Amino acid sequence: MTDVTGASDVLQTLFRSEQGGHEQVVLCQDRASGLKAVIAIHSTALGPALGGTRFYPYASEAEAVADALNLARGMSYKNAMAGLDHGGGKAVIIGNPEQIKTEELLLAYGRFVASLGGRYVTACDVGTYVADMDVVARECRWTTGRSPENGGAGDSSVLTAFGVFQGMRASAQHMWGDPTLRGRKVGIAGVGKVGRHLVEHLRKDGAEVVITDVREESVRAILDQYPTGVTAVADTDALIRTEGLDIYAPCALGGALNDDSVPVLTAKVVCGAANNQLAHPGIEKDLADRGILYAPDYVVNAGGVIQVADELHGFDFDRCRAKAAKIFDTTLAIFARAKEDGIPPAAAADRIAEQRMAEARAAKAR
Repeated sequence: MTDVTGASDVLQTLFRSEQGGHEQVVLCQDRASGLKAVIAIHSTALGPALGGTRFYPYASEAEAVADALNLARGMSYKNAMAGLDHGGGKAVIIGNPEQIKTEELLLAYGRFVASLGGRYVTACDVGTYVADMDVVARECRWTTGRSPENGGAGDSSVLTAFGVFQGMRASAQHMWGDPTLRGRKVGIAGVGKVGRHLVEHLRKDGAEVVITDVREESVRAILDQYPTGVTAVADTDALIRTEGLDIYAPCALGGALNDDSVPVLTAKVVCGAANNQLAHPGIEKDLADRGILYAPDYVVNAGGVIQVADELHGFDFDRCRAKAAKIFDTTLAIFARAKEDGIPPAAAADRIAEQRMAEARAAKAR
């Protein structure tokens, strides 16, 4: 039976709400392979839409469409703030990847992306990996996040961590007048792909690091690598209450900044790699009211998308690293705009991104 209410809500978002305005939404189905997917293109004002493919067991098709719409919109802002000549797009494949992901399904998905003729460029996201993009690329040349053996750049976590580190340096400059993290205590929630590289940057800069992760083996690996300068706590609740914490870096799941965590957070700065850290609108104001500086997540974690975008031009790590280093200046510009306009940094970042997209649309119209 069709979820009419859910479909109505999605259309309301798409056509009438401020969170809508998407240029194109494509519903994809290949019954032979079991593929059910949604490709959402929010904006191509700055160039072809770029964003990853999420493979997830959504509770309903309406929920999947809503997620694709939200994620695509977020990519427009991320790509604009990263200085990329790309708009925002995102795709979701509905289902449990451990149960239904097959080569046939990925090839079918690749054909759907290819049918858009380059309006959307795909990459990895939750539930999809470099090996999957290698398969998709066999049917679609607008595929990034591939392995080096197949013309790609491979794992993007190195540059993602580097960008977050630049955001931390900018936050330290704004908050304490010095970009160094030496002598600062930084708490990292999640020391997987990105978090472990972030620990390395921080230790090299002389920071004291406190970590936690739901995977005990990840914590043990970091402690073994850094016998001094790194300690662990039981969980995120303990981490955010750590005495003397200067910076909190959420590097795991979204929604880390919420009505429960913000009131007890001891850090003066939040800067991490996780997406969608603000649990709901208004949290950014709660942070500001407590004097906590928030570095917008989609700005500081853009190192990964900078890397995959570069694949389209023949990947060069040094060129990408130089672009990711500019996250430092971009973050400082956001803090300055926030102070000038009397708004939280998250709102300032949105305004700057919207301005860049509006200028691009106006230039096309002339």
